[in-house]
Parts: sequence; C-alpha cells; structure tokens
Amino acid sequence: MAVSERGPRERMVFSAAQLIRRDGVASTGMREVAEHAGAPRGSLQHYFPGGKEQLVNEAVSWAGRYAGNRVARFVAALPEPTPSGLFAAMVRQWTDEYESAGFAGGCPVAAATVDRAESAASTREAAASAFAGWSGAVAGALEDMGVPVERSGALATLMISALEGAILMSRAERDIRPLTTVARELGPLLDGAAVRGG
Repeated sequence: MAVSERGPRERMVFSAAQLIRRDGVASTGMREVAEHAGAPRGSLQHYFPGGKEQLVNEAVSWAGRYAGNRVARFVAALPEPTPSGLFAAMVRQWTDEYESAGFAGGCPVAAATVDRAESAASTREAAASAFAGWSGAVAGALEDMGVPVERSGALATLMISALEGAILMSRAERDIRPLTTVARELGPLLDGAAVRGG
C-alpha cells in the first residue's frame, strides 16, 4: 500500500517508524511526525491518546510486522530457497538502501530498544514482541527449507543478531563491509543446518 493510500493514523505510524529509524526516539517529536505524515497536528491526540509512547510502540509493532512479512517475500523471490539465500536477501535490503540512499537509516525496533528499553517498559515489551515475531517468521522459513525445528529458532536469533550488529557497524563505518561480511561468513553455516531432502 502506497503512503498516499494510507489513512492519517497509518501514515503517522509509518512516519514515526521512518523518523525513529533515522533519528531515534528522543529526537523524534510529535510535531515532526505529523508534518512527515502530512496530518493535522491535532489528529495526534485523537489517534494516540497515550501520547508519544503509544505512537512509538505502534511504530515499533509496525516495524516488527513489516520485517516478519518481508521474510515470505524474500523466500518467494529466491529461485531455490536456501537458508543462506534468505539471509543474503535480508542483508541485501540494507546494502541496497545504503548504496542508493546513504547510511542515515537503521532499524526502528533497534533504535527504540536503545533509546527506551530502560525508561519505558511498554516500549521494551513492544520491541521484544517485534523481534519475536520477526524471529518466528525467519525460523518458520528455515524449517520449510529443512532446518530441524530444534535449531531453527537459534539460527533465526543468530541471523537477526548478526544483521542488526552489521547494520550498526555499517552506519558507523559508512561502509557496507560488515553487512557483506556477515552474509558471506554465515551462509555456509546456515546451509549446513538444512537437512537435505527435508
């Protein structure tokens, strides 16, 4: 769904996620969210009576759903689905962005976790739920590729942790090297976990 097709509430959640991924929670103001979304400022109180915390939590939840939904699209686009191919596609989303648009954006779930995990329990819980949903989608895809269920969850955690760390390092270094490195180095390990013919 294009941004223009979203209603004002959905646009504000999307805009909050985009601003958080670029600037973090502390630097993302409600006024900036309304402006980015092209929504009247007064509508913020209407749609988000819980204020900024509610908006942040909904943006984090949206980002988790988005990441989880991307997994199926990545797998569907692979000519031959493999664990390494899935991870390479997850990484490529970021290398493509960084090569075309620069290194300004990161993961909104990670940004919210860094900024608010200790100060807002509801945001920490929203982030934990977002990561769990994303991890569950990755684990399910791995199982479909023949990775035993007893390993799929652990490997999903490894993939997401490596990706998030590489995103941070790439932004700091202004270089995609950490991302391409984790894709290259984890690929054989991930494929080795799949039971052939499974």
